[in-house]
Amino acid sequence: MNSPEIARRVRTGAFDTNCHDVGHSAPGQPPVLLVHGSGPGVSAWANWRLVMPELAKARRVLAPDMVGFGFTDRPAGQVYSMDVWVQQALDLLDALGLPQVDLVGNSFGGALALALAIRAPQRVRRLVLMGSVGVPFPITPGLDAVWGYQPSLAAMKGLLDLFAYSRALVTDELAELRYQASIRPGFQESFSAMFPAPRQRWVDAMASAEADIRALPHETLVIHGREDRVIPLSNSLTLADWIPNSQLHVFGHCGHWTQIEHAGRFARLVGDFLAEADAQP
Repeated sequence: MNSPEIARRVRTGAFDTNCHDVGHSAPGQPPVLLVHGSGPGVSAWANWRLVMPELAKARRVLAPDMVGFGFTDRPAGQVYSMDVWVQQALDLLDALGLPQVDLVGNSFGGALALALAIRAPQRVRRLVLMGSVGVPFPITPGLDAVWGYQPSLAAMKGLLDLFAYSRALVTDELAELRYQASIRPGFQESFSAMFPAPRQRWVDAMASAEADIRALPHETLVIHGREDRVIPLSNSLTLADWIPNSQLHVFGHCGHWTQIEHAGRFARLVGDFLAEADAQP
C-alpha cells in the first residue's frame, strides 16, 4: 500500500511500530517524539502531517503509531493499557538508541507523555501537553462520542464538527478521508476494543496521580484550544497549576485540533520552547 501514513518499521517488544522519522538534530540535541491522539482511524501522520515538516527544519522528529492505531502491528489478543503504550514508547527509544527526547503529546498522547515522564523522567528533556488527558475529569459528551464512534460517514462528519472550531475545515472530502481511514481492516476492531462503555473508567485509567504530576521536574508547555469540546480547558489549567515548571498557552477560536487549526503558530510555539533548552549550557 502506497500511503504517506506508512513509514519505517521499528521492532518494539513483540511487534513492529510504524514510525515517521524525519529531519536531523544537531549534536547533543535530542529528537522530538510526537504522540498522537485517540480518534477513530487516527494515525501519527493524520495528527502531525502539518507539524512534522516545520519541526523537522531544525531537529529530528519521530512520530509513531501507538499500538492499536494506524499501521503499527495489531498482535492477536493485544491488551490496550497505559502500561503497554508507555512500554512501546520506551522500546522505540531503546531500539533507536535514544537516551532522551523532547516529548509532545496530543490528548490521549498527552496522558501517555505524562505517564512516561513520571515513570522514566531521565528519558524526557522537555514536555509539551496539548489538549491533554491525564488528570481526573468527568468525561465530556464530545469525548464519549469520539470513543463510542460507530463507522458511518454521518458519524465521522459529526466528530469532525466536534474536533474543529472552524467549519471551513470540516469538508466533505475530509470526512470521507477520515471515514475511509476508520474502516481499514482491523482499525475499528482495535478501536472499539479500547474504550468500551462505560467510558469514564478509561478517563480515570489514563490519569496520573496528582502527587506524581506535582513532582515532575521538567520544563513543560501546556497548550489548549479555548473552544475545545472534547477535552475541557480546565484540564490544562489543572496541569499548569500542578506542574511546577510549566507555562500555559491558550489558542482562541480553536477546538481540539490545535496542531491543525493553528498549525504554523503551534509549530513555532513548540519549536521556540524546545530551542530554549538547546540554547542552555
